[in-house]
Amino acid sequence: MAMYRKLGKTSSQRKALLRNQVTMLLENGRITTTEARAKEVQKIVEPMIALAVKEKDNFEMVKVTAKVPLKDKDGKRVKKDGKTVFDEVEKEIKKDNPSRLHARRQLLKTLYSVTEVPTAAPGKKKATKKVDLSNKLFDEIAPKYASRNGGYTRIVKIGQRKGDAAMMVIIELV
Repeated sequence: MAMYRKLGKTSSQRKALLRNQVTMLLENGRITTTEARAKEVQKIVEPMIALAVKEKDNFEMVKVTAKVPLKDKDGKRVKKDGKTVFDEVEKEIKKDNPSRLHARRQLLKTLYSVTEVPTAAPGKKKATKKVDLSNKLFDEIAPKYASRNGGYTRIVKIGQRKGDAAMMVIIELV
C-alpha cells in the first residue's frame, strides 16, 4: 500500500494543491473537495493541530520599549526639521520559547501566507491585511482542542460531482 495518494498530479502540483487546501481549511474552518484530497489534507492538518495544542502555552510575556512615530490629530506623522518625531512606548509582547518557535517554523513550512481583503473596499491595497495562520493556530484553534485527544477534523460526504461522478465531501474542523 502506498504512503500517499498521487491525485493524478506531479509531485510539485500535488504539494501546492495540498498546501493550498490545508491553508484554506485552517483559515475558513471548512472546505469542499473530493474524498481522496480530503483524506490527504486530513493527514497533514491533524498533526499540525496536535503540534499547536502541545505548544500553545509555551511562551513568556516580555516588556519591551519601542519607538513609535508621533501622530497629529489627523493621523499623520509629526515632522520636525524634515525628520519624523518618535515617542518611546513600553509594550508587552509574547516571546516564544525555543520549542514553540520550532513548532511555528514547522507550521509555516506547510502554510501559505494569507492576505485578507475586506468586502467594503476590495480595490484598496491599504485595506488589505496579512493573516498570520500560525498565530491563529496557537491562539484560537489550539485552545479549542486542548482537552481533545486527536480527531480534530471531520469528513462529511455530500454526493457525487456532476461532471465526473467523483465523491465530493466537506472537510471541517470539529
